[in-house]
Amino acid sequence: MSSTADEAVTVVVNAAQELGVELDADEARAWIASVSAEASGSLVVDVNSGVYGHRVTMADHDPVDLARFRQVARIVGFEDRPPDVKTALALSGSAAQNKVHQFPGDCDFFERVHIRAATRDQACSILADLIREKAMSTMSGVGFRLQEVKFGTWQTDGSTADGAIHIGSPISWTAEQLMSGAIAYQLDGKSNTLTWEEAGFEPGWCKLDWVVADPEHGGVSNASNVLDATWEDPDGTIMPLDGFLDPYFQEVYLDVDTIPLFTKLVSGMGADSVAEYVERLTGEVYKYTVKTPNHGKAARRMYNIFRLTGQYAEAAYVRELFDEPVTALYQVSALLRTIHEAADGHENFETEAMVTQIDQLIMSAVAAFEGRKEAEVVDRLLLLRDAIKRQARAAEMADEVDRCRSEAMAAVDEYFHKVLTAVPSIKEYLDTVAESAQASNR
Repeated sequence: MSSTADEAVTVVVNAAQELGVELDADEARAWIASVSAEASGSLVVDVNSGVYGHRVTMADHDPVDLARFRQVARIVGFEDRPPDVKTALALSGSAAQNKVHQFPGDCDFFERVHIRAATRDQACSILADLIREKAMSTMSGVGFRLQEVKFGTWQTDGSTADGAIHIGSPISWTAEQLMSGAIAYQLDGKSNTLTWEEAGFEPGWCKLDWVVADPEHGGVSNASNVLDATWEDPDGTIMPLDGFLDPYFQEVYLDVDTIPLFTKLVSGMGADSVAEYVERLTGEVYKYTVKTPNHGKAARRMYNIFRLTGQYAEAAYVRELFDEPVTALYQVSALLRTIHEAADGHENFETEAMVTQIDQLIMSAVAAFEGRKEAEVVDRLLLLRDAIKRQARAAEMADEVDRCRSEAMAAVDEYFHKVLTAVPSIKEYLDTVAESAQASNR
């Protein structure tokens, strides 16, 4: 390790010590040495667990929860339709980086859906059929319920019963709208209807969300699957249906048999794919530190940016933050939403399991808060616990859930703002992001 890199480690270790964050200098240097070796990165296969991914992501993956994730994958994953539809399912985000993120709130998946068709319209029609078939077949069952599907892109401003819609934004479908295959909306004071087939012409950002039972951890979880759909024309040219081919820097793929498809898709990425990915993440850092502050979400993106741009000391520091007690409040926020959604239905989500989950959230709040704030959050969680035991309707819980989630995320934002700006190089980075974005908006 160069003297400059060693000095950078010393700076972040000193900052961590002043803040009470446990960051061991020797462990940080060992991690940096491992990640920086072959820094350009390549595909790594874990022969024991049968998963694969980018070497930097694999360094943060722990196979301990794979059995649980594979069980959820049976609900969220898409099936191949040989020979024209092939898929590759992966863990994404904190689910993939579970060695780092000790308190992931959700089961996040990512799936490449590759379609061979004569025309783009045919490929979009096939994708529409795939998503609706998946949504309808997993609408509800023992231990799971579909919550929402994002499919299509609004081509106009207007409003629906749920609020304003804006041109270019994803179209959200409830279970009821999916069953009818249409969404009613208002445009210039007139009633209109958008059909599922019409939405399919511009599929945009595609995502499905479920509430699922989580017997291993005693409760419920949110499970999501974000789709990256690509079309291969008769000449063999591959094009993303949403206009952007997602890179593979945050996924752990669950089946080595999908390596040929994965290789085929990512081989078409240009030499600038890392730079483009970092640019996208930088835009999200600006969003979560300036426009709508959520420094916890910003930190997750900064961790990936620092890893991929060689700022390894900063990455090692941010990596350690995810193991601090306050970050458990991410879990509080995510699970409160999921428990609320699980209570608003007729599926068999066991009441005692959700009560146990609330008890776990209370312990997280006790570890993260102090004094009056601790008492307030615990009191609200106890009220929610009582409502669940009484099997109250979700509407009765809404206010308590919203207050608890709001306070949890405010605490996470405050904590991450403090610990991120305590490191001079990270504060300088955040200042540069804010200044650059503001200059480009002038």
